[in-house]
Amino acid sequence: MQTATVDWSIIDTVFLDMDGTLLDLQYDNNVWNHLLPLAYAERHDLAVDAAREHLMSHMSDIRGSIEFYSFDHWTEFTQLNIIDLHRTATQLVAYRPGAEAFLLWLRKTKRRAIIATNAHRDSLMVKNEHSDICTRVDAVVSSHDYQAPKESQQFWQQLQREHQFDHERTLFVDDTETVLQAALDFGIRHTLAIRTPDSARPARGDLRFPAFDHFAEICPALS
Repeated sequence: MQTATVDWSIIDTVFLDMDGTLLDLQYDNNVWNHLLPLAYAERHDLAVDAAREHLMSHMSDIRGSIEFYSFDHWTEFTQLNIIDLHRTATQLVAYRPGAEAFLLWLRKTKRRAIIATNAHRDSLMVKNEHSDICTRVDAVVSSHDYQAPKESQQFWQQLQREHQFDHERTLFVDDTETVLQAALDFGIRHTLAIRTPDSARPARGDLRFPAFDHFAEICPALS
């Protein structure tokens, strides 16, 4: 795995994923992998293992699509209040190491910082209530605004139209390699991965993109 480095003298715009990049993915993993199967089992009178298998099978079927990330889709599919379910675990909403300081540094250095996320706007709402993350960047773009996930070139085309940026002077950070590959295919020159998106899980060692954990690794000013 390559070491993540950034030449900040050639970076004007920074696109940042939210879940697993700026915020600890432990929260989302707990909701979707633990709380949702429990609630679904109770709602539909199923064994928890059967509920989990059914949900994971559907997730596998739609992974990478806009429906995969849609609260509306999951509310319809499960007949559960997905927003309320997320609110039961908000004690786990937390910034990843160095993320808050990094956002402050970007603002101080007058670099444009934009969250580019697959998270549904309802997910953004809940997380912002407990992190104030939306006020710390210049803009927040959800793939649901474009009805195209970040895995799709359509997302990047619409992002370029809405937020004009120089491919050669833009950095994109994400924890999902298929999304990073889509950004690279679109022509974004600088792409970095996150080694440990979920603090409750081990670091990943088989990534194809340069990766880091603490933002101080790519921003010496934070050291």
